[in-house]
Amino acid sequence: MTGVEPDHPRRSWMDRFLLAIEWTGNLLPHPVTMFAIFAIATILLSGLGDWLGWSVADPRPEGAKGRAADGMIRVVSLMGSDGIRRISTNLVKNFTEFAPLGTVLVALLGVGLAEHSGLLSAAIRSLVFGVPNALVTVAIVFAGIMSNTASEIGYIVLIPLGAAIYHSLGRHPLAGLAAAFAGVSGGYSANLLLGTIDPLLAGVTTESARLWRADYSVSPACNWYFMIASTFLITAVGTWVSLYLIEPRLGKFDLERADKDWLAEPKLEKLTDRERQGLFGAAAAIVIMVLVLAYLCWPIGTKENPNIPAFAANLPWFGALGLVEDPAKGPIFLQGIVAIIFAFFAIAGIVFGRIVGTIRNDKDVIQSMSKSMTSLGSYIVLVFFAAQFVKFFEWTNLGTLLAVSGARFIKDIGMDHAGIFVFFILLCALINLIMGSASAKWTFMAPVFVPMMMQLGYSPELIQCAYRIGDSCTNVISPMMSYFGMIFVFACRYDRKFGMGSIISLMFPYAMMFLIAWMGFFYVYVFWLELPIGPNAPIYLPTEAS
Repeated sequence: MTGVEPDHPRRSWMDRFLLAIEWTGNLLPHPVTMFAIFAIATILLSGLGDWLGWSVADPRPEGAKGRAADGMIRVVSLMGSDGIRRISTNLVKNFTEFAPLGTVLVALLGVGLAEHSGLLSAAIRSLVFGVPNALVTVAIVFAGIMSNTASEIGYIVLIPLGAAIYHSLGRHPLAGLAAAFAGVSGGYSANLLLGTIDPLLAGVTTESARLWRADYSVSPACNWYFMIASTFLITAVGTWVSLYLIEPRLGKFDLERADKDWLAEPKLEKLTDRERQGLFGAAAAIVIMVLVLAYLCWPIGTKENPNIPAFAANLPWFGALGLVEDPAKGPIFLQGIVAIIFAFFAIAGIVFGRIVGTIRNDKDVIQSMSKSMTSLGSYIVLVFFAAQFVKFFEWTNLGTLLAVSGARFIKDIGMDHAGIFVFFILLCALINLIMGSASAKWTFMAPVFVPMMMQLGYSPELIQCAYRIGDSCTNVISPMMSYFGMIFVFACRYDRKFGMGSIISLMFPYAMMFLIAWMGFFYVYVFWLELPIGPNAPIYLPTEAS
């Protein structure tokens, strides 16, 4: 099987459908342009709503924070003189105070240092090469999931490596590419660790939750427990699809269709002795950091009732990150998770780099961090326009108005129960086909759906968790995913006649099986077993009194 060739005169209805999605997706403007359009449209719509007198009764009880005296929610126009002044005087503030911006920049400084030192590449190769041949598919899918902690490292390193490993074992290289791609992209929201995407999404969720409850805060670790459990689910499903659906369909690898010049090059780079030493040193550094973190996070209650063990009463900094100053936010450890991510990646990267020779002095450290920042130029531009859109949406009350109206509509049609998450996850998966960026989609969707579903009694943490399922599953069949073109180029090295429809049809079984299995797992985990989805992350919206 090589997929549908571009010049094939007859295509199946499925191929025509997938190609239509690709063509439609290419018609959309750049996400930056989209947010600029959304911001302008919000201004115009606020003027129209104010002129038409759009309003809705506020369902919150009297005396609730933010509730108007007459109990009505009205559209606030940004087209008048007050609106113009508000926009012009807050343009910079909207950008600099946008919650995801600082957290992503700080976390990526540490991750970038670990990446450019070679630590992440060596760790992934060590994980894959360190398992028996029979478990190589499991290792590749699992390594792909784990690579999400380091953002794009899995796309750049693991996916071509998966194909090369399979080829060296006499198996079809496209099966290895598909297994790695499924783990890296299809399992994007499953992981044993927290990564840069967690504080980013949590920041957007916090901004959106505050459209309904002004003091609500969402921790970057709010979906951690569910992510850990999902790691084993996606590893199992991805392995099953690879072994029983993808490899049999691909059949025997045809070397005549491949780029022989490229295949003649060395395909596999095993760890050197120096890299092994570097990994050992980085592991030792991580163990030390874990011990230090445990010392700093020892649970000691609140400042008023510290309950510090006698042996540690006089030790400086003991339990400093375990203090619970605000029960709603949890211990300081969770609030400072971005700083901890930065420290772990940065220190481990420096230790590894010093041992293998990729980091010799402070200039190399600074250069590595600088490289990680240079890749964020387009993201920073996107954030500027996204921040304006989010703030405009908040100021106009359009989000709150739509949330209340949407919640009432859902209740009227009898969908004010857990079944709403089926439609929500499917909607996220569908939108993901035409809008690739996880943060861009959530920045657009969260201001509408988070307040609306909070109206139904569900927590922002649970809503974000459901979003991440839909956002992940269809990554592997979305031409709008930023690395899709690069994966296509990798695939063409093993089959020169591979077309865009070929890569989509290759990955389609993963998308569908992940979606079905993950939704079912979500309902069992959340609504049947009622297990916690993360630290201090409720399933249902707590009352303001609590």
